Amino acid sequence: MKEIKHRKTGFVAVALPVLLGLYLMLFGLTSRGECAEKAASFLCLADYTGPVAAISVPLVKGETDYFKEVNARGGINGIKINFINIDTRYNVARAVSAYRRYRKGHKVLVADFHSTPFGKALGRDTKRDKIFGLYPGDGEVQGKDLPGFNWGTTYQDSFAACLDWIIKDWKEKGTGGRPKVGYLSWDSAYGRESLRGGKEYADTLPLTLLKPEFFPVGSLDHTVYLQRLAKNGANYIFIGGVDPTPTNIMKDAYRMRITKNIQFINNSFWGPTKSVGVRMHPEKVNNVVRASFFIVGEEAEKHPAHKLWLKHRPNEPISDLTGAYYIGVALAKDFEAGLKVALKNVSYEDLDGEVLADAYKQLTGSPHREGLTGACAFSPTNHRGSMEVKFYRIENGKINRISDWVKVPDAVSMHKWD
Repeated sequence: MKEIKHRKTGFVAVALPVLLGLYLMLFGLTSRGECAEKAASFLCLADYTGPVAAISVPLVKGETDYFKEVNARGGINGIKINFINIDTRYNVARAVSAYRRYRKGHKVLVADFHSTPFGKALGRDTKRDKIFGLYPGDGEVQGKDLPGFNWGTTYQDSFAACLDWIIKDWKEKGTGGRPKVGYLSWDSAYGRESLRGGKEYADTLPLTLLKPEFFPVGSLDHTVYLQRLAKNGANYIFIGGVDPTPTNIMKDAYRMRITKNIQFINNSFWGPTKSVGVRMHPEKVNNVVRASFFIVGEEAEKHPAHKLWLKHRPNEPISDLTGAYYIGVALAKDFEAGLKVALKNVSYEDLDGEVLADAYKQLTGSPHREGLTGACAFSPTNHRGSMEVKFYRIENGKINRISDWVKVPDAVSMHKWD
């Protein structure tokens, strides 16, 4: 019996390595091939099921589709793009967990944060890991010289441009005195960001900025906040949040019958959007003005880049294409353009996030965004993707452009960053 047992043990000892080797040969070829292939990773911490899903979902579609195009062309100097996108549900803890899980993946160079708080929570981590962050509009990236870049203009710079627009509009109406301006947004870091520098800019203008009103993320009724602003004589009201929040605010304002006497304006880019508020409640969001660092509405549908949507989204009508899709395309184009510059200076083996960040700073004025946003503004001293916005007005179920690209003031520099 002992001899038989010894023989069985010896058979197992020999057979297991052989079988394991055969298994790896048969089923491990793809994995070995992927490891051998040169690749660079782009990590996206998005929100598919939370309060900013109306922005995250189309934006990720844009990134996905453009990276598919890049890889189909053989990559960038033979380097394929590994696009990793995670649904964080707009939850900081989930974002931190996802980042720490994927940051050690193969050549992760960029972390795309779809939330201002994500960037604040992970800024130090990205610096340690030689990964740079992409931020929606947080002026702190510029104000504190953080290792990252904004998608486009910052919230406070856009807010300052809107204040200039208000002064111009007020004068054109021939109304005397100083306009009173209200501010209504989420009770969050994002909701307050426009005022960090924006308030200082407002103090230099002939207008009165009323006490800001903030409400919890997810609030469905904004009546009490609108009542206070209207009672205090607001002529203009900024509305924040991501659609459907701006639409819900306008539904309340319409019900209160204050939309005829107060001009509503959104400076944080996120609504009302064509696919949500404009489509579902055209009458209630009518006349809202939007400032945007990316093209939206009818202009977006007519841009040549819409062919990318038609190619990769054959089952989705062109009417579903929103401007946020083009933010994704622009960010993917940034990554492509940056890699091309970086690879002129270093080998693939030496490529990391710090090298790529230095390459981004050389993209000043580069035409690679093809008019999807204002001119590319990345430079050694500027972390902002653009310093330009366009103004749009919602009219009869459409989002119509009412200005060309307008250079925004530098409100970030007016804030004292601690």
